[in-house]
Formats: sequence, structure tokens, C-alpha cells
Amino acid sequence: MASEDIEDIRRVLAICFRDGETLGALDIERILSFDMEWIAPDEAEKVVQALIGKGWLSGEEDALTPTVSLTGVQSPLGWFPRPSRLLHPVHPEDKRPRPTITESIPASRPVVPVKSGTMLHVSDSDDPRAKRTQRLSKFISKSSEISLDEVERRAKRKQQALGYVSTWMCLALVAREQNLSMKEIIDALTTR
Repeated sequence: MASEDIEDIRRVLAICFRDGETLGALDIERILSFDMEWIAPDEAEKVVQALIGKGWLSGEEDALTPTVSLTGVQSPLGWFPRPSRLLHPVHPEDKRPRPTITESIPASRPVVPVKSGTMLHVSDSDDPRAKRTQRLSKFISKSSEISLDEVERRAKRKQQALGYVSTWMCLALVAREQNLSMKEIIDALTTR
């Protein structure tokens, strides 16, 4: 029974934290009660405090993160948790930290931070397009009239969400969202 309790809570957390960002206690309460309609609003605060107390969530009240890995968690169609499992959660058995972006990239393509405030870049790669990411970021920023930091933030979020994807591909997706000419993006990535 404990494994079903754990899986229910992991599914709830995976749905709440699907964007991979920290959430405030009030945001989680809103998701549980209003968005998903799993529990009554007055019970939502008790659930969040119970999850914090049992070690499922950690951090400040306005920046909570799950303490367990949510990788591979799937919820069947029509699934919903038992409210009793949320109000009286078991202790998590899996205390592994959530995977970071560096863990989700294959070993042949290590990721290293270049400097604070910039994107993660693939280094020591056999892919020559990886060396053009900074230039591509600047091109997208200039063409779309979005700040360079914003372009890189959007690409980084895509990289975190997609996992095994290169930085240059995420930048190409950002360019596509901005309705930029993909021919120009392809030309910028050409390695002839």
C-alpha cells in the first residue's frame, strides 16, 4: 500500500511542478483545489503543510520544490489522487534530488555554465553547430526585438523541458515561435 501512496503523491507533484520551476505554497494550493479540483480549498493548505512536514517539499513558503525525482512519472487518463493520501502522506522513500539540466544531457555532450546570467552551452562537442549558439542567440534577439537575456531564458526553459536536446535546437524553436524566417536560422547554423 505504501508504494501506491508514494506513486499518488509523486503524480500529484509531477502535475503541480510540470514546468520545472519552484512554486509558492499558495500556488500549489490553487492547483490542488481550483485547477485540478482534487480537494476543497480549505483542505489544500493542510495538504501542502503535510507534504512539507513529511519531506515531500522543501524550501521557503514562496519557493517550494519537490525532494523526490519526478522523472518518468505518468498519470493514467482520468486518474485522481485519494484525498486521504494527500492529507496524511507517507514519508517518501526516494530522497534523490530532482535531475538537473546537466544530468539530462548525454555524457558525450557535457553542459557547463559559461557565466552567470547566460545560457548553458555544449562544449567539447563534435557538433559544430554548438559553437554557433551565442551568435544565433544574438541574431534572434536582434531580429525579434527581444532582449538577449529573454531569448536565452526561453531557450533554457525549452532545454529543461525537453531534456535530450541541444541548445542550438532550443534557440531554433524560440526563433520559430517568434515567426522568424527559418531559412535565415538554418543559414546561421550551416557548418560548411
